[in-house]
Amino acid sequence: MPSVIFPGPEGRLEGRFQPSPRPRAPVAMILHPHPQAGGTMNDRITQALYKDFVARGFATLRFNFRGVGRSQGAFDNGIGELSDAASALDWVQSIHPEASSTWIAGYSFGALIGMQLLMRRPEIRGFISIAPPANMYDFTFLAPCPASGIIIQGMGDTVVTPNSVQKLVDKLRTQRHITINHDEIPRANHFFEHEIEELMGSVDKYLDFRLSPECTIR
Repeated sequence: MPSVIFPGPEGRLEGRFQPSPRPRAPVAMILHPHPQAGGTMNDRITQALYKDFVARGFATLRFNFRGVGRSQGAFDNGIGELSDAASALDWVQSIHPEASSTWIAGYSFGALIGMQLLMRRPEIRGFISIAPPANMYDFTFLAPCPASGIIIQGMGDTVVTPNSVQKLVDKLRTQRHITINHDEIPRANHFFEHEIEELMGSVDKYLDFRLSPECTIR
């Protein structure tokens, strides 16, 4: 997982990027939790998602938002972080322009930024959102949600309430032409402390389905 530095809106951004060994491979970008709560690209769920996409042959990037690690700038309440994510995706696409498709995966705050990025980038064909903070932020920007994906929630989460995520899922499922999968992990708290295997099992099952030749969701 080579270390990379690339330009962002407020200076350099630090990341880890694994090129794909095959031509026209899809791209995946992984977004980390809230910087002011200790979130970094080295968060264990962020790393697990990164390793999963790498193992599947994706050209995969995870990076630190502004003000985290060696990334320059300061926390900007999600506005600047969305610009960081857009710049990061630009950078990946500049060195991997032949990508067959693009995926976004995010955990907590990273899920919020990832779903915002969906609205800006029509090339994103799938998303994985883990514990999107639906009780803390307004998700009405998903009008309509432009891509199919999965939302995964821990049922013991006291930070992001399962009920708020269920309401978000129900709203997104009223839209036509997309499919929203929803998995709930029993007993898991916001950090999936003892349920990381169940979490990644859910991710793998969904990716197996979406990436299979028989899948009609595109």
